[in-house]
Amino acid sequence: MIRHIVKKLTVALSVCASLSIASIAQAELCEDAEIIGTALITDVCWDCMFPLKIAGVTLVPGDRSNPPGGATAEICACDNNGIPEPGIVMSMWEPARLVEFPRQAGCSPTLGGVQIGADSNYIGGKDQGPIESSFYHYHYFSFPLFMIMQLFSPSSCHDGYLDLDLMYLSEVDPTWNNSELAFFLTPESAMVANPIAGAACPADAVAATAGWPLDSLYWCSGSWGSLYPLSGNNYGSHGVVRSTSLLKSRILASLHRKGFARKTMGNGALCEPSIHPMLPKSQYKFSMMYPRAETSRAHVMGESVVRWGLGRTIPGAASTPIYLTWRLNDCCNTL
Repeated sequence: MIRHIVKKLTVALSVCASLSIASIAQAELCEDAEIIGTALITDVCWDCMFPLKIAGVTLVPGDRSNPPGGATAEICACDNNGIPEPGIVMSMWEPARLVEFPRQAGCSPTLGGVQIGADSNYIGGKDQGPIESSFYHYHYFSFPLFMIMQLFSPSSCHDGYLDLDLMYLSEVDPTWNNSELAFFLTPESAMVANPIAGAACPADAVAATAGWPLDSLYWCSGSWGSLYPLSGNNYGSHGVVRSTSLLKSRILASLHRKGFARKTMGNGALCEPSIHPMLPKSQYKFSMMYPRAETSRAHVMGESVVRWGLGRTIPGAASTPIYLTWRLNDCCNTL
């Protein structure tokens, strides 16, 4: 009888030890990116806010001019309870969103490496038979840095988000795990699923690397790959930086289609951001904040990773990319 009890206790202790080891290993996989801290100063590309234009006059130039789809008006007027309120057009790039790609579902390096609770079936990548592929979950945060740090940001030129908030996470989105289900959000992808449409994407890659991506080639994400399907499945071995870069363009395309992301550039978005179901690629540019920050310039959608992404991860130590999303904000700064 005593021998039987001792045997059961031994089994129970071994199970507890295994669970403890698994919990420790799970915690070690979840990195702390230390975003909330000195990184708000040291790991942000502050020059990426330029060019700054007021009333059509460029006050501070940037490393590249604004995209062709930007606002051309100089003065404006917005309706305020039926009364036109005049103003001047201001154009600037604002740090608006953060997106992270954890190696483990439910892990959030942006929030200090905490586990937010999720199915851990997908960790980093997965192998689908003879076809090599990768899969990443993502977490999408509002990150109005100018508002957080109480810097210059007129009250009429922001979208209502005032601090760091978790806006969307892929663990609760069934279309992110299933490419066939994602097809029903984007039926137009059937029109471009052919070699002829794919042959046009190198032109988008060249345009993105030289300046700005081509919004007319909506199915291309430049040198990163094909924008469709809007899921987390990425076939082929392209490395962490290129794979997650392609996925961040798919994230924005998916959120625009669902109405969670809005168009903030152009004359039609001066008074308020407009719903735009197709991704305005030239509205965005990105800078990596973690593991190794881009602090001198930002890259646009589809720009070759050879130009900006080499050595940005630290294998075995820090390999969870976190990207700061910059958004061109054309707004009517009312008087």
